[in-house]
Amino acid sequence: MNIAAAVVFLCSVFPVYWMVNMSFTQGQQIISRNPDFLPFQFTMQNYVTAWTREAAPGQTDFPHALLTSSIVTIGVLIVTLLFAFLASIAVARFHFRGRRGFIVSVLIIQMIPGEAMMFTIYGMIDDWRLMNTLLGLGIVYLASVIPFTIWTLRGFVAGVPADLEEAAMIDGCTKSQAFWKVTFPLLAPGLVSTGIFAFIQSWNEFTMALLLMKGYNLTLPTWLNSFQSATEATNWGAVMAGATLISIPVVIFFLLVQGRMTGGLVSGAVKG
Repeated sequence: MNIAAAVVFLCSVFPVYWMVNMSFTQGQQIISRNPDFLPFQFTMQNYVTAWTREAAPGQTDFPHALLTSSIVTIGVLIVTLLFAFLASIAVARFHFRGRRGFIVSVLIIQMIPGEAMMFTIYGMIDDWRLMNTLLGLGIVYLASVIPFTIWTLRGFVAGVPADLEEAAMIDGCTKSQAFWKVTFPLLAPGLVSTGIFAFIQSWNEFTMALLLMKGYNLTLPTWLNSFQSATEATNWGAVMAGATLISIPVVIFFLLVQGRMTGGLVSGAVKG
């Protein structure tokens, strides 16, 4: 089993390693029939090209694409966690008419691929006059991320016994104090996990961004696609450097929050 796990790990990591390796490799060596597994002819020019590459007329450059992706992703992350958190508490802790139908609807929505609704989404965003706007793209991302986030957080909320809040209220806490001091710390790992999902989904999304955004408002994945041209050879070194730059914020975000998953769980358990 350990050997099988090691093989799976290597197969998963190798594409990432090859991307980083090619980002430090000179252009002629990248297209060579005998590529090097280490960047012996080390160069940073690919990163300079990716960062400073002048945009084509009507297109965007890396700094502005980075700003666009950051604004959309952070906005979607905040709104998703807020709405999904409140909805998951309502579904898990309160019994109301239509509760079961709401849960089933959330599950069914997750089964429908977003590409199947591309024409409908395009028509709606166009009717709302939100084409090529950050608000329009953010609404589409929210609609795709919130259902899964509600479903996931519902499991975390349902897994926290309500008796903990009752015990806290017996000790003198109000209902709101019992929730924030006892229940909420236990939900921190769930919020972090779903936040990571929402962040990655919004940051890496390509299809809807390509459909709804153009010109100066391209996000990072669609900006990277602009390196391919029908009139000139693709600079694969710059493409790999750009892909590496796009991956760095995701890695940093995960490293910042992964420790809080365990920390939040331990903190909540002690308070409980």
